[in-house]
Amino acid sequence: MKLSRISELLNCEVLAGFDRLEKEIESCMSSDMMSDVLAFANPGSLMLTGLTNSQSVRTAGIADAAAIVFLRGKRPEKQTIDLAEQLSIPLMCTELGMFEACGILYGEGLIGIC
Repeated sequence: MKLSRISELLNCEVLAGFDRLEKEIESCMSSDMMSDVLAFANPGSLMLTGLTNSQSVRTAGIADAAAIVFLRGKRPEKQTIDLAEQLSIPLMCTELGMFEACGILYGEGLIGIC
């Protein structure tokens, strides 16, 4: 599924990576525990989290996540968005909670991990 489709499904605001929205996403992980992301992530997965600090972006970079969706209407600070741009990690935010966002993506055929 293309990142642009995920953005539509979750009614996301794109914060970084506008030029990478045609990237194909095959799996999704959702966690607010970055240790779980590091332990269970598949390269190229979409990461859903409520943590908006720079550590979430750094973790996504280490885990080779394709993009991050921040949940529950949370927005990162400018320095976090700038870091994502430097690391070429698209960032989006949605008002949806983790359960609902995961359910929508699962219903559309995206497989989950962790």
